[in-house]
Amino acid sequence: MRFVRFLSAVIACWLLLAPRVAAADPVRVAAASDLRYALAELRAQHAAARPGASIELVFGSSGKLAAQIENGAPFDIFFSADAAYPQRLRQRGFCAGEPRLYARGRLVVWCPREAAGSVAIADLAAPRFRKLALANPRHAPYGQRARQALEKAGVTSAVESRLVLGENVSQAAQLVESGAADAGLVALSLLFSPGLPHADRYSLVPESMHEPLDQSFCVLKRAAVNSEAVAFARFCEGRAAHAILRRYGFAASGGNTP
Repeated sequence: MRFVRFLSAVIACWLLLAPRVAAADPVRVAAASDLRYALAELRAQHAAARPGASIELVFGSSGKLAAQIENGAPFDIFFSADAAYPQRLRQRGFCAGEPRLYARGRLVVWCPREAAGSVAIADLAAPRFRKLALANPRHAPYGQRARQALEKAGVTSAVESRLVLGENVSQAAQLVESGAADAGLVALSLLFSPGLPHADRYSLVPESMHEPLDQSFCVLKRAAVNSEAVAFARFCEGRAAHAILRRYGFAASGGNTP
């Protein structure tokens, strides 16, 4: 009788604890803000194929996210807009393996009040562009490349006093969308936001005007044995993921289509 009571108590405790055991901690992904829409779709596709998977996305500038990881932020995967940041983390012992290239981003001049394709980067010196938005070059790869392109076009001195900086490229795009800036040097991928007005009114910045935006990701050492983190990382390297990235304007690293 005592054994039956003991067994009943064990089963009751297991039933109480089972939901907590089953609800695994979400995989925490730190991602460059140019992936805001593409990565959200990747997460949805992954969840459809792997019910119960929980992926938490945190977006920001690549440089700031890398610094947070070095300071102990509990992220499991890091997607960077510049391959240099994951490589540095690898060298400093934060990655579970070698970083993997997943895409190349594209920089565009976005001018919602101008005709599509009508404004080249050299045209931004014109007085009608009273404010020009870009990501902060101190820690955002798109801001760094925007600076390089402005210098290559020879218009840095003309636009310097008109620059408004976003903490990341997503914030730079928001400055343009809100009208706080007349034009912006932003990520092509962000112009695929659902319902974004005048998203087609942009011009591609020639890649010859700046260093490439080769992007890579790494599984961080704390997630080396996390099966959900590893599964999501593998999914992001597959054909379905590449098709999604293509739809958001990304090319494969090296400039070819994924």
